[in-house]
Amino acid sequence: MRGLAFAFALGAAISGCGYKLVRYGGSLGDVESLTIETLSNESTEAGVEHIMSDALRREFLRRGAVRLTEDPKVADLVLTGSVLPLESSGSSFSSAVLVIEYQLTMSLAIQATRSDGTEVPMDPRALRESERYLVSPDVEATRKNRDEALHRIAAQLAGRVHDALAEVLTP
Repeated sequence: MRGLAFAFALGAAISGCGYKLVRYGGSLGDVESLTIETLSNESTEAGVEHIMSDALRREFLRRGAVRLTEDPKVADLVLTGSVLPLESSGSSFSSAVLVIEYQLTMSLAIQATRSDGTEVPMDPRALRESERYLVSPDVEATRKNRDEALHRIAAQLAGRVHDALAEVLTP
């Protein structure tokens, strides 16, 4: 009984503050099936298109809002696009002007097209993300740090793409 009273009080407090609980089951409106085509790669980073495409597929599967299909002809929505050139710049320096950290930035050009051919607009601010990674005297450690940053960026961007679509498609 105490658990029920607590849940009711928590629900009342949350709803009174303007917050609401989000359920992902129907978060893409009338879209039930989705095809995510492998993105093209406009960067010089080999394989980044596969990292990003896989992150998108994992995110949509994790959220469970839609069924993924390989055939764009049967999908309610098709995601296509490309990974734009990556940007990398020094972000922290030592007193000897050596780079301690780099900042890696990824941008996407994503198109979401309904089965009737209409485009679903997405906020372009949701399609860009940055992450810092440490530089090491060991080249392999620096490469590993960069790869990990790239995967974190891809996961964050995938979540943003889902949320941007949910914002537009949910009535």
